[in-house]
Amino acid sequence: MCRIPTILIRSLMVLLIASYLLAQTSSKRPRILGISHVAVYVSDLGKSRAFYKNFLGFEEVFALKRPDSTERMVSIKINDDQFLELFAEAPRDDGQLSHVALSTDDAGGMRKYLIARSIFVPDEVHKGQNGNYFFTVQDPDHHYLEIVESKPDSMLAQTRGKSMPATRISNRIPHAGIMVGAAGPAMKFYRDILGFRELSRGSSADKQGWISLRVPDGDDYLELMLDQQPLPPAERGRQNYICLEVPDVAKAVADLKTRIANRRYPYPYTIEVLVGKEGRHRANLLDPDGTRIELLETRSAT
Repeated sequence: MCRIPTILIRSLMVLLIASYLLAQTSSKRPRILGISHVAVYVSDLGKSRAFYKNFLGFEEVFALKRPDSTERMVSIKINDDQFLELFAEAPRDDGQLSHVALSTDDAGGMRKYLIARSIFVPDEVHKGQNGNYFFTVQDPDHHYLEIVESKPDSMLAQTRGKSMPATRISNRIPHAGIMVGAAGPAMKFYRDILGFRELSRGSSADKQGWISLRVPDGDDYLELMLDQQPLPPAERGRQNYICLEVPDVAKAVADLKTRIANRRYPYPYTIEVLVGKEGRHRANLLDPDGTRIELLETRSAT
């Protein structure tokens, strides 16, 4: 009878224990804290700056350049933890939406967690030009989702407590909307794998349905806009949208109309105050490239 050498048995035990520990580590999902930023493509940085800065009242905190010194991206600050990225690049098939970024406290751990669940991820976590660590994945509808771990020495961290003027129309991105072709695959990805929790679902008069999913470790959420037929890329900015929270929509709209009257910005569309099914006031704006900006009234305490 052939006996297995003791050293081989010990080696196999070490490998089994290591595999078990790796599986235990990768089975625990790192926290997903909220929306870090939403990035959109813009055709003219000058026009987009005027819209987001002069009209909506935000401040630009930094710009990233290409090797030829032309500006590639401008960062618009919403609050100390959230911002918008305006990319001076041609849009992809997803219309003007470049990506939505989610905050985590462990980008490396999140990458391992997704690998264990058979989600395709890059070979490594990257350090961005702005100093934060990130990697990018695609959801079932081919939206790019960036996983970001903020660092205390990043460009944005250096602006904490700064660049938040009284002129800004909002101080929070409560959610972002993304077009979804079918609910099943999206729910499996966001709910079952990433741990999002369903807040609500419904449909509008035009049969447009939606599902709101809150991040597992915070209050921000994504709104899955269910489309029976995909919109052409040029029209997707109305469904792939950015929501900005305001205390009083009517007051915010009046403020914006005053800025138009005072020629701070030549906004070409009518701005209406609307009331949603849940009773919250809202208003819709379009940036120069057709990305919808929803102003949503702060939910009343119940």
